[in-house]
Amino acid sequence: MANGFVPYHRMPEHKLVPSVRVYGPGVRLWHWANATMVIVLCITGYFIGVPPPSILGDASSSYVMGWIRFLHLAAGYLFALLSVYRLWLVFTERGIAHHLYLPAIWRKAWSDGFFRQIRWNLLLDGPVRYVGLNPLANVAMFFMFLLPGLAVIITGFAMYAEVVGHDSWQYFWFGWVTHIFGNTLDLHIIHRLAMWVMVWFMMAHIYIAVREDILSRQTVISTMLSGERQFRD
Repeated sequence: MANGFVPYHRMPEHKLVPSVRVYGPGVRLWHWANATMVIVLCITGYFIGVPPPSILGDASSSYVMGWIRFLHLAAGYLFALLSVYRLWLVFTERGIAHHLYLPAIWRKAWSDGFFRQIRWNLLLDGPVRYVGLNPLANVAMFFMFLLPGLAVIITGFAMYAEVVGHDSWQYFWFGWVTHIFGNTLDLHIIHRLAMWVMVWFMMAHIYIAVREDILSRQTVISTMLSGERQFRD
């Protein structure tokens, strides 16, 4: 089981090893549900900032922007709830669930693996077989998904608090964000910049995952479906 593995645990190279249980059902459910919400948020958020052409006829009958905004807000709430759920899994599902939140940069295995992984991504070296996240993926997920995702949630609720009113729970918990920046325009800018960072991460994440499944000697995509990481000789 993966419960006993420390961050950046390597499997023996050039040796046939059994498959390892890496992700529990909770993490796998979170991954695919979270990916769906991010896609919905990015598409609807883009059209909120750059509205589509006006449709002829009565606006109340088409309700295009109304549906776009509704989907964005609904996906935003689900994205925030899924973030809390993912943190909860650290304490309930254990395994390597905590690797996402704390890049162990103080470990020698991190520095060694970080630069080795960069060389592998540039096809200058061979792949390294890890049980969980490799050091480069760990840092990329933390700075390009986890932190931007937190910024999206905080700024999103702060902007929504201005709409629902100063007597709402949203304003009680997130109104301080608007006070710091002084206006909602800066919040919009940060919100959208964080979205683009997540978009860039998703493109790199999908490319690396597909490439790893093809070129490396370990499964990546299928692992997030079955929970089992298999290693090839």
